[in-house]
Amino acid sequence: MNKTDLIDAMAEHAGITKAAAKKALECALIEIEGALQKGNRVSLVGFGSWSVSRRAARDGRNPQTGKTIKIKAKNVVKFKAGSDLSRAVN
Repeated sequence: MNKTDLIDAMAEHAGITKAAAKKALECALIEIEGALQKGNRVSLVGFGSWSVSRRAARDGRNPQTGKTIKIKAKNVVKFKAGSDLSRAVN
């Protein structure tokens, strides 16, 4: 399922227009992104939670040449599925 498919499904399920569903989805994604940028955790009970974690700088290896390279430190987004979501897919 891609973003367009999700918007279509949201519109049909909620009985709203596709434009309204698109705006709602985009607003939700903007708010989640904003919270993560501030370093906050976003939790939707039963569905899951997003958090930001710091990945330290490290040495890596170029698979083509075998040469050692430096990989910069960076922030990464982590998602942990909630219990309801986990049960739904198992």
